[in-house]
Amino acid sequence: MQSRYRWWRDAVIYQVYVRSFLDSTGDGVGDLAGVRAGLPYLKKLGVDGIWLSPFYPSPQHDHGYDVADYCDVDPLFGDLAEFDLLVRAARRLGIKVLLDIVPNHCSSEHRWFREALASPPGSAARARFHFADGRGPDGAEPPNNWHAMFGGPAWTRVPDGQWYLHMFTPEQPDWNWRNPETGAEFARVLRFWLDRGVDGFRIDVAAGLFKHPDLPDSPDPEADARTRDSVNPLAWNQPEVHDVWRQWRAICDEYAARDGRERLLVGEVSVPTAREHALYVRPDELHQAFFFDLLGAPWDPDAFRKVISEAMQDIAGTGSTVTWVLNNHDQVRTVTRYGEPAPEGSGLGAARARAAALLMLALPGAAYIYQGEELGLPEVVDLPDDVLTDPIFRRTGSRARIRDGCRVPLPWSGQASPFGFTSGVEGVKPWLPQPEWFAEHATDRALADTRSFWHLYRDGLQLRASLPQLGEGTLRWLDTPPDVLAFARGDDLVCAVNFGTAPVPAPVPGAPLLASGPCPDAGVLPGSTAAWWITDPSSTPHL
Repeated sequence: MQSRYRWWRDAVIYQVYVRSFLDSTGDGVGDLAGVRAGLPYLKKLGVDGIWLSPFYPSPQHDHGYDVADYCDVDPLFGDLAEFDLLVRAARRLGIKVLLDIVPNHCSSEHRWFREALASPPGSAARARFHFADGRGPDGAEPPNNWHAMFGGPAWTRVPDGQWYLHMFTPEQPDWNWRNPETGAEFARVLRFWLDRGVDGFRIDVAAGLFKHPDLPDSPDPEADARTRDSVNPLAWNQPEVHDVWRQWRAICDEYAARDGRERLLVGEVSVPTAREHALYVRPDELHQAFFFDLLGAPWDPDAFRKVISEAMQDIAGTGSTVTWVLNNHDQVRTVTRYGEPAPEGSGLGAARARAAALLMLALPGAAYIYQGEELGLPEVVDLPDDVLTDPIFRRTGSRARIRDGCRVPLPWSGQASPFGFTSGVEGVKPWLPQPEWFAEHATDRALADTRSFWHLYRDGLQLRASLPQLGEGTLRWLDTPPDVLAFARGDDLVCAVNFGTAPVPAPVPGAPLLASGPCPDAGVLPGSTAAWWITDPSSTPHL
């Protein structure tokens, strides 16, 4: 019983960006049936669960993060019957299923927001959102100086003269969580999906929800004008948000008490420090929250050691485990990020991405893998303007920080687009164009090449599952040369990463148990390479 309660603490979850995973209908967009067809592939890879990006009814202004109905499936992706088949198939394979839930905002086509627009100022319908009178002559200026995360002002005016708040796009009005109807509605949504057998939720914008009750001006409007990663302290990380997570945790604990199967809450928490991050994973709140500092760290051993140490001290100190990530659907792919300023897919970027993956899988806690990282996919950086769909591009006119390049549909097989992603209808193209060089990263080629990213991830996941040293717990830093980071897990497992380009003496003599790149000379760790060693050979498992 205890192991069933603790499955999430060191789980490895694979993020499925549904519209780009696998298309079963031939319309160029991935769907739930495609996810179900890909489950054996994910089982073979060795992940413990999947996190599905939003598939709810939506006008798709932000690729499903503008939800029009939280308790149904958009026909673009299937229907509830197909969802139920997916959950049952995953359960047969021992794969957990997490849903992406979006509680900070909804779609402007949500029935409650349409009701709000049709209702007068001061009505109960408008109180579910943030409507306010404008400033200046005739109320023609926004109620405050807040900026939206995707560019432009955070307010849009409606025909009767009032304004409504949207911290992302005008098509995504923010919920008013100070209205008790909002919390009651989301409790209903959670129970709807828990009753259908899901194992938990990834929570979008988990540090958001509550806004300062007076909606005052931001003291630093220029800083708040940055898109995406700016954090307006008046709109994020308000203390009342923790009461919501306590309520959601109580609902999940209620279901766990029935059958001994703990349901997971993992939050997208963007806050300035690991100490503030830790507040979200206290024992009665979220089980986990993504620790983005590792993703954002430069390729430098001191930077990596600093963020890992802070996470182990502040987050693991709450009784939770750290939730490590190197990439997701909002970030430049790891191979390209680590290869900059070299061209995408450079050998250096690929070597560093492989090393970082092995490092992450050796850390105590849980890990999340974004689809395509196991194929070593680089970012697609040269998509034409006329195919870009990211609302950041639409609202700013700038290609900086747009996210389409990491969302291009996966290549599964063959030498030309659609690379097995979509089939059955001649001439149908994937919703974003795939470059010719995707052939080098196709799944069929990766499975056949034992030197591929895929085999590195698979071997790392197998070892992680079989070695108790790599479960939850602690790590002990080892003394190393300047360019090397090394730590011990348990009494006999060592992980080391050479962040430099020149080979260095390995911290353990002999051949490694697993390495991110060739290690032809025993006792030597090549540059841009990570490796694991077992110091007691008698305990070495077989892959």
